[in-house]
Amino acid sequence: MTTFSTEFLPRTLPFTPSNPKTTLVSCRVSLVNEDSISKRRNLVDASVSSETKPKLPQSFDFKDTHLMKALGRSFKAGKYNEALYFLQRMVNKGYKPDVILCTRLIKGLFNSRRIEKALGVMEMLEKYGDPDVFAYNAVISGFCKSDQIDNAYEVLDRMKKRGFAPDVVTYNILIGSLCSKGKLELALKVMDQLLKDKCNPTVITYTILIEATILEGGIDEALKLLDEMLSTGLQPDMFIYNAIVKGMCREGLVTRASELFSSISSKGYAPDVISYNILLRGLLNQGEWEAGQKLMSDMLSKGCEPNAVTYSILISSLCRDGKVEEAVGLLKAMKEKGLTPDAYSYDPVIAAFCKESKVDLAIEFLDSMISDGCLPDIVNYNTILSSLCKNGKADEALNIFHKLGEEVGCPPNTSSYNTMFSALWYTGHKIRALKMILEMLNKGIDPDEITYNSLISCLCRDALVDHAIGLLVDMESSECQPSVISYNTVLLGLCKMHRITDAIEVLAAMVDKGCRPNETTYTLLIEGIGYAGWPNDAMDVAISLVNMDAIPQHTFKRLCRIFPMLDGYKDLTLSN
Repeated sequence: MTTFSTEFLPRTLPFTPSNPKTTLVSCRVSLVNEDSISKRRNLVDASVSSETKPKLPQSFDFKDTHLMKALGRSFKAGKYNEALYFLQRMVNKGYKPDVILCTRLIKGLFNSRRIEKALGVMEMLEKYGDPDVFAYNAVISGFCKSDQIDNAYEVLDRMKKRGFAPDVVTYNILIGSLCSKGKLELALKVMDQLLKDKCNPTVITYTILIEATILEGGIDEALKLLDEMLSTGLQPDMFIYNAIVKGMCREGLVTRASELFSSISSKGYAPDVISYNILLRGLLNQGEWEAGQKLMSDMLSKGCEPNAVTYSILISSLCRDGKVEEAVGLLKAMKEKGLTPDAYSYDPVIAAFCKESKVDLAIEFLDSMISDGCLPDIVNYNTILSSLCKNGKADEALNIFHKLGEEVGCPPNTSSYNTMFSALWYTGHKIRALKMILEMLNKGIDPDEITYNSLISCLCRDALVDHAIGLLVDMESSECQPSVISYNTVLLGLCKMHRITDAIEVLAAMVDKGCRPNETTYTLLIEGIGYAGWPNDAMDVAISLVNMDAIPQHTFKRLCRIFPMLDGYKDLTLSN
């Protein structure tokens, strides 16, 4: 059997078109029939699948039915390695590889992270078959999804040199990939190239760019793109308007969002339940209940029925405003309407009960949630665990924690371990707390910043500051870099032990590592110097920092009350 090389790799293959053999029989599988031809070309991005239609396939005639059936079975079963093996054997027998089958195989291999084999299929298609734009789009998309955008650009250049003009799908793939990685500026350059190549952008092109611009450039820049889109004669759909309304609400521009919502309704667009939910969330997040109720009335008058998300938004907002009983009533009304509450409906109620230290009611709702067929997630359980620990019921929390894995089927995560570690340590069970961390590591659960900070805090509280500093150093060399909270915790521990020189060294290391001190950092250091027996030196530092705007005036005044200076020294210091 001939093994195809990875010659197609853009970095190694010269851009010279090959002359495919034209006397070979076209290779087709039985799973692709004439009736499904218009549907069989799944574009690389589902969102752009309807933009370009593939050409009709060539006629086919098979003699080796055994290989064809084997190829078809492998493909249907998703065994792309096996399908590639049979395809190679057929090509060795003189069959011409079919472009549609090869394109689908390229997608399958890329999706299963077999990039070199996917490129081998493309090489085979170029050498023995007739590739088309769809095949190249599949390779470009595969590279984009594999975070190899440079290779995707090289394939784009390659297809141009082989005489294939990129279509709007090609450019949408590149634009979408760049936008998803936060590279809006590069995506706009691809848009310029699209226009330069006289390729007309579609609604999807602008949708991708508008969504990315809202996140990176702000709502005003996004509206400029919308105006540009309208000037080309393209009509935005509700998806674009929903994205803009959502962006306005996110930036706190709820009034503008409401005005835009009203204007699109007057233009003949029919906002759907998603549109109403977006604006409703924005209004209620700003505490505008009256406007929210008016919007709900408008929604119902236009025959748009609230869905589970609508109720979840209302329940969450009521709980946030302390109206838990009303939220519970709404949850019951939701069930009476025939809607099934999900985790987003129950979460706020459980969290609100826990916040009010009504853990028994929270557990009762958790049971109700399960009886309604909605399985709680680890967030629900972590909320319960945290509340129990805060209310001095660490043993009860530990009992639930041990049941999470096998009995409940909801394995604990990093947050679960963090909660239990802190509870055990503060209740005096330090050995059990440390064993909890070891158990977490043995199960392959990675610690996060909170894990490190909790350990550092516990060690500092017990005057084990040197161990805390060692953990801070370990943290600096790990993927989980220390934050200002990590450094401040160690500074506090050192200052409490009057180790001011060491505290200043930690501050210097903090700055060297690129972690910017905040007001708390400086306040801790000043108080540490003062309580260590040098109040005047502490106030010297405070005066320097307030003059640099590193600490505010109200903090400086508070420090003056804590460490009052002698009048003569105070006058001399302030004059200096």
